[in-house]
Amino acid sequence: MEMPIPLATIADWEDAFSESFSQPVLVFKHSTQCSISSGAYDELSNWLEDAKALSLKPVMVLVPENRIAAYAIAEQLQLKHESPQLIMVDGGKVSWHASHWRITYSTLDEHLGTHCEK
Repeated sequence: MEMPIPLATIADWEDAFSESFSQPVLVFKHSTQCSISSGAYDELSNWLEDAKALSLKPVMVLVPENRIAAYAIAEQLQLKHESPQLIMVDGGKVSWHASHWRITYSTLDEHLGTHCEK
């Protein structure tokens, strides 16, 4: 199981963005003050726990604590900022994203299953 690596600064985000050119990066923007976000975090955590192998790198931004990094991600990827939000970045481009109640175990399997061996 691989838990998301925390991103706290714009430099952390820039490193993760650069890595997306060699391996897809799954960005989770999580609000520690929101019950919807807690549910999405549980769905993502369960999905990652069931993974024997991943061909993506999970990273996470705690939005209230690291708002500048969260908004830098939205700006660079030209996506509306949402929280909770999952964004798959592959080669510097958004290949898939979901927010709020659309972040479920089954949705992760459906859209990212090719990146997760169970």
